[in-house]
Amino acid sequence: MSEVKYSKEHEWIKLEGDVATIGITKHATEMLGDIVFAELPEKGSNVEKDGTAGVVESTKAASDVYTPVSGEVVDINQEILDDPSKINQDPENFAWFFKLKIKDKSEMDSLMNKDEYDKFAKENNA
Repeated sequence: MSEVKYSKEHEWIKLEGDVATIGITKHATEMLGDIVFAELPEKGSNVEKDGTAGVVESTKAASDVYTPVSGEVVDINQEILDDPSKINQDPENFAWFFKLKIKDKSEMDSLMNKDEYDKFAKENNA
């Protein structure tokens, strides 16, 4: 069974075995508006927990994408690079950003569950 967790930087992460799929939340896309550009980490690169792993740009702003856990990038979602508007359409499912072979599963412990994230997003609606 996979569980989805959330970061305070508005990323979601779904762990299946030792591979984590990461993207940005619906709340993040609502704050950003229409996304027109995405930049993702290179396949094979290593990323560190809370480090910058990409960028999204919208008609309103640019925002860094962070990785909630450390690991090696094993896949990227080419479809959102080709058509960034897909991120607005289904940010928490089809429009994932990248997949990591996770280094340390205990890093997941500091992340929020759906209820905690929804409360956080509502209280910090900036």
